[in-house]
Amino acid sequence: MHAPVLHRRLALIDMGTNTFHLLIVEDRPGQPPHPLVRTKVGVRLGEGGISQGEIMPAPYARALQTLRGFKEEIELHQATEVRATATSAMRVSRNGPDLVRDILATTGIQVEVIGGEREAELIAKGIRQAVPLGQARHLLMDIGGGSVEFIIANEDTIFWKHSFEIGGQRLLDQFFPDPSGVFPRAQVQAELEFLADKLAPLTAAVAEFGPLAGLVGSSGSFDTLADLSVGQVRREADLPPSTQLAVADFERYFAQLLTLDHDGRVALPGMFPMRADMLVVASIIIKYVLTTYGLTQITTSALALKEGLLAELMGQ
Repeated sequence: MHAPVLHRRLALIDMGTNTFHLLIVEDRPGQPPHPLVRTKVGVRLGEGGISQGEIMPAPYARALQTLRGFKEEIELHQATEVRATATSAMRVSRNGPDLVRDILATTGIQVEVIGGEREAELIAKGIRQAVPLGQARHLLMDIGGGSVEFIIANEDTIFWKHSFEIGGQRLLDQFFPDPSGVFPRAQVQAELEFLADKLAPLTAAVAEFGPLAGLVGSSGSFDTLADLSVGQVRREADLPPSTQLAVADFERYFAQLLTLDHDGRVALPGMFPMRADMLVVASIIIKYVLTTYGLTQITTSALALKEGLLAELMGQ
């Protein structure tokens, strides 16, 4: 028999294109929510199909398996409220609605597929829990496997936000069809030109709302850059809420990533193996943003969408 739970327990699931996250917290009155479980699984939902608008059979099966595992954790920790959100891969895939139905049928968990603007808003709320933005306007950025969110915000106002369907898996499919090798210089240039075109709305927004105090990045690629800076892969529960990353350090990792093949990237101290290829195309976006908008400060945020949803549920 489980001991009775004294306080409300909430489970938050964020089903991204690369990674599924589970956060279980206990709501103790007068205190910040107490985390009981913070875990992530590399599901790679967009693998092999996101550019065709289809979730392939293997990632589809991995998604169901992962949700069954999350369901066990939720029952074990006696969480009574569950909120599950899904983003780009589920948003754009023809069989996304089938997966939502199958998850409900096998686990009883109702998944809400959210739009890009809503995703950006929740990411901003999550980042604000980790990084004191103050009154200065910052560029907030979240690089997912399917989409990339950009938000211009300070601690209390979102001035502009947009979700671009140019996430890491899409960029890999388009610019790096053979991720086992070294990323070709010509492809770096091709991706930079592609970004200059695709991110024109962001460039216009920066011209309108700048100058910006710095770049704040959340989610996988930024977590991995923070891990590279300490030379070890850390569990999600062990990441500090935010990390200052010197632009010179980023430039060093970026140069290194471009000279290594897949095995060389995996061998870097602090590299999460699943990110070894995606980090290359993601770093090109970061490089583009730093250069184009003249940003000289990078802060990484370990908190993102699910913590934004939590903050919203707690009425913060």
